[in-house]
Amino acid sequence: MNAHLAYASGRSYVFRDYIWNPGHYPWPESERLENPPRTPLSALIRGTVVGEPFSNGDDAPRSISEKWFDRVCPTNRRRIIYTGDVKPAIAWSQGDEIFKHWANLLQKAPENCIEIQASSDDKFPQVFDLWLWGSDRVLSLWDSFSKSPTSCLLRTSDIVRKAVEHNEDLFRSYMWRPRWVRRPTGDPYAHVLAMHIRRGDFKNACTHLATWNSTFYSWNLLPQLPDRLDFGPSIAWNTTEYFHAHAKRCIPDIDIITAKARESRRDHARATSFFSRKLRMVYLLTNEKGLWLQQLKESLVNDGWKYVVASHDLELDSEGKEVGMAIDMDIARQAAVFVGNGWSSFTSNINHRRLVDGKEPYTIRFW
Repeated sequence: MNAHLAYASGRSYVFRDYIWNPGHYPWPESERLENPPRTPLSALIRGTVVGEPFSNGDDAPRSISEKWFDRVCPTNRRRIIYTGDVKPAIAWSQGDEIFKHWANLLQKAPENCIEIQASSDDKFPQVFDLWLWGSDRVLSLWDSFSKSPTSCLLRTSDIVRKAVEHNEDLFRSYMWRPRWVRRPTGDPYAHVLAMHIRRGDFKNACTHLATWNSTFYSWNLLPQLPDRLDFGPSIAWNTTEYFHAHAKRCIPDIDIITAKARESRRDHARATSFFSRKLRMVYLLTNEKGLWLQQLKESLVNDGWKYVVASHDLELDSEGKEVGMAIDMDIARQAAVFVGNGWSSFTSNINHRRLVDGKEPYTIRFW
């Protein structure tokens, strides 16, 4: 969204390396070249956000790296804008009003070099912060953002694309082919149901989200998507019944996952009415390992799924391991149907790509 704001303001966006939570990296601290580890943003995505050109005829200035910004805009040439000087006046406005306010400020500023810094009293110091992304006020930005070059020219990075292609045979294994054809052709994801199953540390996050009565995150709130968050009038917030109902949708157990997969397969068959489009394979985007994951796979197979593959079943080299979450996202982007977690920004980013790609809203489901 910051890149979209820069584009609308006639300015170059400054991008930087991505720094994950150190615990998300697959290597122990002793094997890291630096701490915290850094992932070049261009290893995760391609597009105008990381400096690729806009479409022909669009003379918008291209994005630049933080390293280049430091060179062409030394600190003595920068105008510093503190979030606390801007955000309070628009804190609870609709997303499009917040966007217009910032764009107007940047357009009118005479300085070539502008840096936005966090104020000391701003707990969520982003230009577009959690209070916006975690509410339906963000939805007023969907139309302009989804049609912008930031979205429409967003592509999968070369590293991620190669890793996905390297593992395509996993997704072709279920495809019918004549005996004399060694490798089936066609879309390997046309029969795939991808499911985002966050485990481990997410249980505490779910309890926290329930305590605050948090709604779904960002684009997961789009009204055209099915499975909206509604516990019904009989379940009151902050009750035992509420926390139980919330947990079913935030951190589902094996029975709920199996039932959702069955429901998704049935609904997809009804919507497409083509046997050739029947869902046959499940791909599990998950940080889970061990016995629980094996029991889930067995439950799905017993429920009629021919193949069940999880994130850890992929064959990845050292580069692929570093961008494993982006690889999961790209597989989910291409899957025939995707079931995500409504409170997850990871799910929201996948749904953004799916909708911009032209996937039908009914192919996006939630627990």
